[in-house]
Amino acid sequence: MSGLLALLDDVAAIAKVAAASVDDVMGQAVKASSKAAGAVIDDAAVTPKYVHGFSANRELPIVWKIARGSLFNKLVLLLPVALLLSVFAPWAISPLLMLGGAYLCFEGAEKVWHALNPADHSAEELYKEKLSATHLEQKKVKGAIKTDFILSAEIMTIILSAIPGELSLWTTAVVLAAAGVLITVGVYGAVGLIVKADDAGLAMAQRGRLAATRALGRAIVRNMPGFMTLLVLVGTAAMIWVGGSIIVHGLHDLGWHWPYDSIHHVAEGAAHAAPATLSGSVGWVVTAALDGVIGLLLGFVLIPVVVYGITPLARLFNRGG
Repeated sequence: MSGLLALLDDVAAIAKVAAASVDDVMGQAVKASSKAAGAVIDDAAVTPKYVHGFSANRELPIVWKIARGSLFNKLVLLLPVALLLSVFAPWAISPLLMLGGAYLCFEGAEKVWHALNPADHSAEELYKEKLSATHLEQKKVKGAIKTDFILSAEIMTIILSAIPGELSLWTTAVVLAAAGVLITVGVYGAVGLIVKADDAGLAMAQRGRLAATRALGRAIVRNMPGFMTLLVLVGTAAMIWVGGSIIVHGLHDLGWHWPYDSIHHVAEGAAHAAPATLSGSVGWVVTAALDGVIGLLLGFVLIPVVVYGITPLARLFNRGG
C-alpha cells in the first residue's frame, strides 16, 4: 500500500510539473503572439475582401478553407524552417525580420498610394465576370493563402524572435506551434464573425421580437461598411508602424543606432513635456508615429523597386519555368 501511495505521489508531482510546463508554454505563446500584433491586425483586415462578392452561404466555407491553408503554412511549412534557423542560423533571424518589415512597409505604402491614386478596375471586374463561381472561389482562396504565407512568415519570425533563447528546442517548437494556432484561430474566428455580422444584423432587423433588437440589427447593417473601412485603415496603419519599427530596431541591432536613438530622444522629450499621467502614452504614440513615418517613406521607395524590378523578374522566372 505504501508503495502504491508513493507511486501516486510521484504521478501527482509529475502532473504538477507537466501542468506548470503547459502554463509556461501557453504564457510564452501569448506573450510572443502579442509581439506580432501589427501583422495579425493586417491579416484580419485583409482576409474579408476575399469573400466579397460571393453568396452568403459560401462565406464561411471560404474562410474555413483559408484558415486551413494558414495552419498548413504555419505548422507544416514555416515551423520547421523557424526551428532550423533558431539552431543553425540565429544570426539570420534579425535580417529576415527586417525583410518582412520591409514587405509590411511596401504593402502599407502601396495601399496608401492606391487610396490616393484610385485605379480603373473595370478590366479586373470583367475578368472576374468571365470566371465561373467555382473557379473564382478557388482562385480567391489560392490568392488568400499565398498572401497569408507571407504574413504568416512574418508572424512566425516575430514570434521566434520574442521567444527566450534559453528555452529548449522542443519547448520552442511547442510555443511556436501554440502561438501559430492561437493567432490563426483568433484571426479567422474574427474574420468569420466580421463577414457574417451583416447577415446577423439583417436577421435581427427582420425577425427580432423586441424593437431594441430590430434597431440594433439595423444599426449593424448600416454601420458595417464604415467598420470595414475602419478595419482596413487600422490594418494599413499597423503594417506601416510595425514594419517601420522592425526596420529601426533591426538597424539598431546591426550597429546603425542613429534612427533608433533619434526617435527615442524625440519621444523622451515629448513624454517629459506631457503631464505625468500621460507621459507613457505620449512617448509610445510619438515613437509609433515616427516609426510609421520611416515605414511609409521606405514603403514609397520600395514601390517602384517592386513594380519595375522584382515583379518583371518574377514573371520572367515563372515564364521560363
